[in-house]
Amino acid sequence: MKKLWMQAGGMSLYRPEDHVVGQVCQVDRKICVPILKILDDQLPMNASLIVVAKKPQRGATKTRLCPPFTPETAAQFYGCLMRDTLALAVKLRGVDLTLAYTPAWAMDYFHNLVPDGFRLIPQSGADLGERLANALEHHLQQGYRKAVIMNSDGPTLPLAYLKKAFAELDHVDVTLGMGHDGGYYLIGLKQHYPELFQNIAWSTERVIPQTLEICRRLKLKVHPLPEWYDVDVAADLKRLRRDLNENPAAAPHTHAFLQQIAEL
Repeated sequence: MKKLWMQAGGMSLYRPEDHVVGQVCQVDRKICVPILKILDDQLPMNASLIVVAKKPQRGATKTRLCPPFTPETAAQFYGCLMRDTLALAVKLRGVDLTLAYTPAWAMDYFHNLVPDGFRLIPQSGADLGERLANALEHHLQQGYRKAVIMNSDGPTLPLAYLKKAFAELDHVDVTLGMGHDGGYYLIGLKQHYPELFQNIAWSTERVIPQTLEICRRLKLKVHPLPEWYDVDVAADLKRLRRDLNENPAAAPHTHAFLQQIAEL
């Protein structure tokens, strides 16, 4: 495996001596980003899956799970959710994989974390809406015909839902993963619509209704995916424990972590 810089328009060999943690190279306003990718002769895929993630930090990650967790165990727990979500993404065939991470200085952490085949790009934007919009726009501008962006804290999401998010884009403008709490766990596009990410009450139950209203106003056809959950509060954790007791293989890192802390 070799490490590369990717920028719009081509690739160049990445040299370790060029690497500066947290630094992003700007060339004609095109972002150069580090990539983990096995070199082969295949042409780029027509579809891209983007997973958004943040570096787990004590006191700043999954704070709504404290209690029952401590700030330290909440951060560790999210790290397990993220690892299992990335493992889920790898099972999806026929798409390129990207991890959009924050903060920018955490590149080394994610570089050592992601499975083979993942690109890394830093998130950019003042709020969640801008970060989602910028990541999707970047990939669609690269020439991908379909781009789906998803969260990193719902690792038990059925793989079939991810497949459907891409397949339905052959027939509609937007695919939307309906979250149990009024938000969405993914959104898929084949053309960039910045309005979808503007004036949204993020992290509230109004996200889906507001997004659907914008789609209606723009006359966009939407395919809603089945409802699923991410893990934000104690009720979500209870559901996750129940699901993993029935199927530990759905999120093995998370299951092992929950088993470990239960024994303390």
